Amino acid sequence: MLVTWKYRPRNTFVQRLDPRTRLIFMVCIIFALTIPEIWDYRIVLPLFFVSLTLYLLARIEWKDVRRAWLYISILVFFIVGLNGLLSGRGGPSSVTNLPSPVLFEVPFVIPGTDWGWMVPVTVSKLWFALNQMTRMITMAILAIPIPYTMDPNIYGTAFRRMGASDKVSFTMDLAFRFLPTFARDLTITMDAQRARGYEMDKLKGGIAGRIRRLAPLIIPVVMQSTVTGEEVIDAMDLRAFGTSQRTWLKELHYAPRDYMLLGLGAAIFITCCVLKWGFGIGGFFVPDFFTQFVVR
Repeated sequence: MLVTWKYRPRNTFVQRLDPRTRLIFMVCIIFALTIPEIWDYRIVLPLFFVSLTLYLLARIEWKDVRRAWLYISILVFFIVGLNGLLSGRGGPSSVTNLPSPVLFEVPFVIPGTDWGWMVPVTVSKLWFALNQMTRMITMAILAIPIPYTMDPNIYGTAFRRMGASDKVSFTMDLAFRFLPTFARDLTITMDAQRARGYEMDKLKGGIAGRIRRLAPLIIPVVMQSTVTGEEVIDAMDLRAFGTSQRTWLKELHYAPRDYMLLGLGAAIFITCCVLKWGFGIGGFFVPDFFTQFVVR
């Protein structure tokens, strides 16, 4: 049986929005930051605060999303941030081409040899890393509330009403439910193995040995996921899925607040495109106040 995220009905502005509105608005913000490649903090920060406002209006308890934020933080700060800080890659070429003061150098040595080199960390790279992390968090805070505040019974309906086919809509619906189902099966398997005295917290040996000791967890979870998938396939076959166009029980209707937010999302995207391609605003640069702050 498929399970869902920790969704709970909340009488909030965000939950009263049509699910299509939330998805379209999120896509507008992501496209506004990525398609015209906006790097100007004067545009990125307002978009960040708009996304943060919607996140706070969702009124999600911290205990529900702290694990999700832990994974996002590791990705953003330790992968995206460090990559930008050390290499300056993943953005415009001006990050490494701009003349910029060197803050410090990080030594890199090839293990087992005396060969190595020094990687300079410049003000430009530091500003780019902060900018890149802000852009990523802006996208994340729009996506994280969706599984916790959107009724899982309308995932498929939302995609179908947005013009997707029945197969795509059901695929997206099942994809949203697969991860929590997998997590539930893993938790049950871990509890069952602990009850049998299996030591999982102190895995010893090399990589091959640790993988081998994890077999009592991996094999049952994979088998259970396969069985669950077969059950879903059988249920869809019994209902003649794919033979004709499906009907949907839920009905979705736009309200004035939905049109207002959709208009805001479209305006943000169009404005970013016009600023970047029409006026040349939005490219990467390091503001003087930041250079003076970190160099002094």
